[in-house]
Amino acid sequence: MTYRSVTPHFGFYENETSITYILSTGAGGQNVNKVATAAQLRFNVHMAKGLSDRVKQRLLEVAGSRVTVNGEIVLTGRRFRSQVRNKEDVLERLASLIVEAAQKREFRVPTRPTKGSRQRRLEGKTHRSAVKKNRRFRFDE
Repeated sequence: MTYRSVTPHFGFYENETSITYILSTGAGGQNVNKVATAAQLRFNVHMAKGLSDRVKQRLLEVAGSRVTVNGEIVLTGRRFRSQVRNKEDVLERLASLIVEAAQKREFRVPTRPTKGSRQRRLEGKTHRSAVKKNRRFRFDE
């Protein structure tokens, strides 16, 4: 059971992931038609032991459309022409998703515009209105 540490507090066991190899698309000549080099990783978030409940919930949000109905994240790596590099690529991408999910969100404290900023905004609008008013065609008789 190999543990892959992602942050000092979180990580995942590689045996919690299942990696299958599928035929890749794109450039590569006959190699594309003969060898299954694209790696498809499946990671069940609900069964992960190295993640807290908060991180699991956030990970499902971060993964978005890559999550199945069963709570599995499906990542496909086909950037490289070898199975080993594509496997490492999808494991790195899973690790980056976990890092993103582990970061705490900073909450924005709503503020109100200051009196000076409201005044400058209105002065700008008045100035712009005057500029447009001066551009209008006038009948001088």
